[in-house]
Amino acid sequence: MTTTRIAIPTFLALASLAFIVARPAQHASAAVSPATAAAAAPTTIRAEGQFIAYPGAEVTVGSEIAGRIISLPVDEKSVVKKGQLLVALDASETQASLAEARAHIQETAAEVTATQADVARMEALAESHAISRQELDHARRDNDAAIARRDAAIATATQLEAHLAKTRIVAPISGVVTARLAQPGETVEANTKLVTVADLHRTRVEAEVDEYDAGKIALGAPVAVTAEGYGSRTWKGTVEEIPDGVVARRLKPDDPGKPTDTRVLMVKIALTEPTPFKLSQRVQVAITPASRGS
Repeated sequence: MTTTRIAIPTFLALASLAFIVARPAQHASAAVSPATAAAAAPTTIRAEGQFIAYPGAEVTVGSEIAGRIISLPVDEKSVVKKGQLLVALDASETQASLAEARAHIQETAAEVTATQADVARMEALAESHAISRQELDHARRDNDAAIARRDAAIATATQLEAHLAKTRIVAPISGVVTARLAQPGETVEANTKLVTVADLHRTRVEAEVDEYDAGKIALGAPVAVTAEGYGSRTWKGTVEEIPDGVVARRLKPDDPGKPTDTRVLMVKIALTEPTPFKLSQRVQVAITPASRGS
């Protein structure tokens, strides 16, 4: 009888193979397929946007009336306080008319005093039947007319005072002059824009996120902001406002291959650190999307 012998190295190799095959199934199932891992990993949402001021933090003031600019004491980059004079229009004619109207108020007020005295005297005479009823009525009509002339003079003066106030245009907010749109000596029409003031401490980014990514944006999501001309530098921010509707794209994409007729979500991003950006400067943002389980 012939006995078959197995070499020791071959025996060890077969034993190792059997051990691997016999491992519990749960260890094999713990491995995640590359496709599943790719699906679970969030993809950064990239969009273009602009560096802007908060609502009310950038105001362009203009003239409500026509007139000639006699003073414009601010330049671009001037720091101004709320209520500070920005533009003064020629008010000489209005001041003269106002002085005349105030004098007319005094004149008509004296007439009212005189006619009131006449009415009181006529009423006393009428009670003693010294004058007719018609004479008393005439005195009262004279008094009513004098009161009307006085009230008209007051209204004229009030209108001129309002007009005079419009010749002095003051800063509606504290901030920095970012644009001076007129020069002293110019004659401007009503509703002409003159000066823009912005509070550069109240700025943020408004990003145009493609509407197909709208469901991936969450409040508080971290954002990295970059801009051309600053190399690889990035600035941090967070999503602070998500509008309820989409709008037409406003910025023309830098990439000519991107469509221009898509609709976007104007996502507002608060910056968490100072930046060197200028108002209306174009920037790029990279938003970390919300996880699928949130």
